[in-house]
Amino acid sequence: MLTSDPNLLLSMLAVWDAPRGIGQYIRQHFLDRTFQGLYHANAFDLGLLIPYFVVLVLLASYGLHRYILVYLYYKHRDKRTTEPAALFRDLPRVTVQLPIFNEQYVVERLLDAVSKLKYPREKLDIQVLDDSTDETMDVARNLVERYAALGDPITYHHRTNREGFKAGALAAGMNIAKGEFIAIFDADFTPPADFLLRTIHHFTDPKIGMVQTRWTHINRNYSFLTQVEAILLDGHFVLEHSGRARSGVFFNFNGTAGVWRQKTIEEAGGWQHDTLTEDTDLSYRAQLEGWKFIYLQDVECPAELPVEMTAFKTQQARWAKGLVQTGKKILPRVLRSNAPWRTKIEAWYHLTANLSYPLMVVLSVLLLPAMVIRFYQGWFQMVYIDLPLFLASTFSISSFYLVSQRELFPKTWPRALIYLPFLMALGIGLTVTNTKAVIEALIGKESAFARTPKYRVESKLDKVGAKRYRKRLGWVPWVELLIGAYFALTVYYAIENENYITVPFLVLFVVGYWYTGLMSLLQGRFAGVSLSSETHTKPFPVGV
Repeated sequence: MLTSDPNLLLSMLAVWDAPRGIGQYIRQHFLDRTFQGLYHANAFDLGLLIPYFVVLVLLASYGLHRYILVYLYYKHRDKRTTEPAALFRDLPRVTVQLPIFNEQYVVERLLDAVSKLKYPREKLDIQVLDDSTDETMDVARNLVERYAALGDPITYHHRTNREGFKAGALAAGMNIAKGEFIAIFDADFTPPADFLLRTIHHFTDPKIGMVQTRWTHINRNYSFLTQVEAILLDGHFVLEHSGRARSGVFFNFNGTAGVWRQKTIEEAGGWQHDTLTEDTDLSYRAQLEGWKFIYLQDVECPAELPVEMTAFKTQQARWAKGLVQTGKKILPRVLRSNAPWRTKIEAWYHLTANLSYPLMVVLSVLLLPAMVIRFYQGWFQMVYIDLPLFLASTFSISSFYLVSQRELFPKTWPRALIYLPFLMALGIGLTVTNTKAVIEALIGKESAFARTPKYRVESKLDKVGAKRYRKRLGWVPWVELLIGAYFALTVYYAIENENYITVPFLVLFVVGYWYTGLMSLLQGRFAGVSLSSETHTKPFPVGV
């Protein structure tokens, strides 16, 4: 309703007509045509603006793809897999594989959880596939002996050459596996007792080759970083996996918390170690052979999130490099296959998604000069050209992850709004590390499988008490701080020229680069400051 208070109306008019008021700002930047047509872009300007807009359009296309995944998720809600089509009258034999490498702090928790799996012991085999080079060997061997003495069908297998890393360990275990089906759990996972009973019956359909379950997070509330990490993974496991699985396109096994039909692995060519994401590689090869996969969003398997920035960055870089390697290897086969075009297009976006990181680096370099040039072209053009592209490439991220939180936490999902700016900033801050990984993949540079160190840190009472697994990232944090300073300069330039629309986006870049850089450099500096007397500094689990 319009107000009749003359004093209020006069105040509003004063704000509008003030020398630096809203009205003056709009007239100056959007309605003033005094200098219209005086500026003409030259070859140098075009040499900057053309790649700038090409990068923006490419990033916007990946942003729009996120909207499509959300659409697919809701469009095919009726295809959500919950119950199996039938039940086994006689349960099949299952081999549980536990690949570990220098996991002395979490291996006891893993074996404790696996020993509680509800499944006939005469139909179960548990393999501890240990490639460790430290005290974990003694820890794991002693634990296996203890559980074997209690009647669990568990055996210990140690390799000394680590050929093929995790893929090599899984392949070696398969050579002696007795089960028709293979369940795989990484060292930081704690499968629930009914895990096998809730997954195995889906294999009554002879066309099903793999069943993947949803990761949840033991230490979600440990720190601000783990909260953001949890939201990132929730987006992947709710919208990406479910959207792809429900719409019938290819999706991937996540390396753990899933069950394979052994015949599927064999027909697809077995575990291969020419990429760092052997799970995605095998998944695509299997689906190209005609095998069907199932995703069970309602079956949860808890795991521990990285609590240190460098551990998180190492994990993300390995995934980024591995997916690009898999894309180089698999995409030609996918594009030549008889798969539907929608499957091929989705595979393209899935396996090339990490190319957005080097594109972000290019955008970072071009942003300030492009901003200067666009200033002379006029603000109106920036609003109707630049802004939609920025919104497509950035706000798709926030909406994507908000939807996943709403699906998982229908009553408390608005809390995720607090984390969204930092989630976007963290994604930006990963650009340098992941760009390095993507470039290595593109040029064919090989690297060892870099494990993500875990310390059995589950609550705020726990402390990271070990430094031997801590990783450093060399020059990368310094580059991140430098790029953050560059974007701080762009913020200053934008404010000086009253380009306030771009400031929130630019601040995200500053926060992202400075946060990841400083956290990487300061990691471990305060390791001696404990939140509690309860720590996990003992190199061997209690009782060993």
